Amino acid sequence: MSGWEPDEIFSFAAPLSTGDAVSHDVHVKGDGPPILILQELPGIGPETLGLVRRFEQAGFRVYLPHLFGTFGKTALARNAAHLFCVRREFNMFLRGQQSPISDWLRALVHHIRMRESAVGVGVIGMCLTGSFALTLMADEAVLGGVASQPALPVLGGDHLHMSDQDIQDARKAMAEKGPGLAMRYTNDKLAPARLMRSLEGAFCEDLTSVEFPGTGHSLLTLDFHEAAYQRVEGYFRDRFQQAGAPPVS
Repeated sequence: MSGWEPDEIFSFAAPLSTGDAVSHDVHVKGDGPPILILQELPGIGPETLGLVRRFEQAGFRVYLPHLFGTFGKTALARNAAHLFCVRREFNMFLRGQQSPISDWLRALVHHIRMRESAVGVGVIGMCLTGSFALTLMADEAVLGGVASQPALPVLGGDHLHMSDQDIQDARKAMAEKGPGLAMRYTNDKLAPARLMRSLEGAFCEDLTSVEFPGTGHSLLTLDFHEAAYQRVEGYFRDRFQQAGAPPVS
């Protein structure tokens, strides 16, 4: 058991980009503007739940989909092996296109905005889910997206885990909403510098990139960096304020 109790859990079903439908539990905690946190490869362990608590205590309502792994535990090797073998939702090696889970995530942000009657939703992606936070900004339901240590595609060289159309649609929205935010540790080998440079080249002025000194990987969880967290919290406070939401308290 994780020792953490959400305010509610609901099951959300929607199609993948392949047309196949899937369902995942979504854990909800807190009061305030909604933020969607997409889990990273090691799973939803104590460190991720600690991140949820931080945002909850900062005055946000957090939505946490349980996409894979054992809830409350970190299991990097086991989760990596599972995702490598089962590519129905995630394909870590895709170049020039997103994993099939992308449409499910798009449906989820719409659902969150509707059930909260919110001006919009903030999205945080981490590691294998990092790039989704940027492409989801193309959706009218999303006010801002943070890609923390974006790592896909694995062995992708300079390629991105998104298409040219994904980039074009996201940039059009970013021009109105404000830039997306991407972060990494300077010596992170799992979220390599060449991938960040490719994101910067694709999004140009529509992306703010920040690199923090260090050799860690998970800026907001396992290798927690306080300044990175504060940057993200401030980013969402500004976005919700600009959209006319009540002040976050």
